[in-house]
Amino acid sequence: MYGLVGVAPETGERIRGIKGRGEDKPFLRLLPDPSWVGKFSALAPPAGLMKYWPGPLTLVFPAHEGGTVALRVPDSRFLRDLLEAVGRPLYSTSVNRAGAAPLQTVVEMRREFEDAVDLIYDAGDLPPGPASTLVDVTSRPCKVLRPGALLLSPADLA
Repeated sequence: MYGLVGVAPETGERIRGIKGRGEDKPFLRLLPDPSWVGKFSALAPPAGLMKYWPGPLTLVFPAHEGGTVALRVPDSRFLRDLLEAVGRPLYSTSVNRAGAAPLQTVVEMRREFEDAVDLIYDAGDLPPGPASTLVDVTSRPCKVLRPGALLLSPADLA
C-alpha cells in the first residue's frame, strides 16, 4: 500500500494539512529495524510478534515522553533502505484525504496530491489490500486495535 511519508517530527503539520487530518489522530512512525524501538519506548517488542517484522504489523508502545507511539518496520526493502539513509524515522499514513478511501493508482495520487507533495514515488499501481494490523503492546495480553493484513493468534498476543 502506498503512503504519505515525511521525516518525523518536522513534517507532521504539513502532512496533516495535506490530508485535512486533525490533531487527534497521530501518525505511525516507520523504522528501518526493530533495534530502533528503544529510541521511542523503554518497552521491548514482544518476542511473539517479532516474527512479523518487517511486515504489515504496527505496534503501539508506551512512549518515553508519555502517551503512546505507533511503530512499524515495513516489509519494503526500498523503504528500509531509505530509512537507513535518512537516519530518522518517517511518519506514514495512507494516501487519501481524511475520511476518503486510500488511493490505489499512481494516476489517482498525481491527480489528488501532485501539487501538494515534493515527490511521488511510482512503483506501479498496487492491488487493493488491507492496512497493517495495529496491536497495542502496552499491556499483556496484547490487544488488536485494528485487524488488518495479519491474522494473529492468541499465542502471538500473549
